[in-house]
Amino acid sequence: MSTRNTIITGTSLIILATLAGVLLWNRLPDSMASHWGINDQVNDTTGKIWGVFLMPIVNTSMFLLFLAIPSIDPLRENIAKFRETFNTFIVLIIVFMVYIYGLTLAWNLGYTGFRMSISVIPAMGLLFIFIGFLIEKSKRNFFIGIRTPWTLSSDAVWDETHRIGGQLFKLSGALALIGVFFPAYAFWFLFLPLIGSSLFTVAYSYILFQREAKTG
Repeated sequence: MSTRNTIITGTSLIILATLAGVLLWNRLPDSMASHWGINDQVNDTTGKIWGVFLMPIVNTSMFLLFLAIPSIDPLRENIAKFRETFNTFIVLIIVFMVYIYGLTLAWNLGYTGFRMSISVIPAMGLLFIFIGFLIEKSKRNFFIGIRTPWTLSSDAVWDETHRIGGQLFKLSGALALIGVFFPAYAFWFLFLPLIGSSLFTVAYSYILFQREAKTG
């Protein structure tokens, strides 16, 4: 996706989501549900102002930060090599956040006949799968990817770590999707593979760096 289309799409999504919150203002409760526990029970609330406007503010801040990264990274020329994939990732993050915002508004409007976790997890699984593709395409930089002291020190270590890491993140996303069919364990299908993949890639990057140092 081109940067121009990314800006247009992301801005449009944020504006539309914010307008939806504003138009629904009078139908929303003064105290809005804002957080759900593992058992899908509401365990935190917030005032209507924050309930309606916090997510658009966070979304806008993330959007602007992501758009700035390719310009402020000292290795910006490497980001340029996978910029279109990164642009698609930016839009998908905005879509994901707008989706969560939509679920939150729906719940607070009284449409509570769905389980928040089961509604969120498939979206997270799909996002992780795309992150896997992004990781595989990424080149050494300071903001995007598996950034350890060892990957940042070597292109070879970066490339190999991200090749494996991309596959692991895609697998984690696929397992998260499978977890939807096992609601009682969906949380674990999501987070255990993700944590395991993250820890493995950190350790793997160190092993690769040590191996390179010995052979170098």
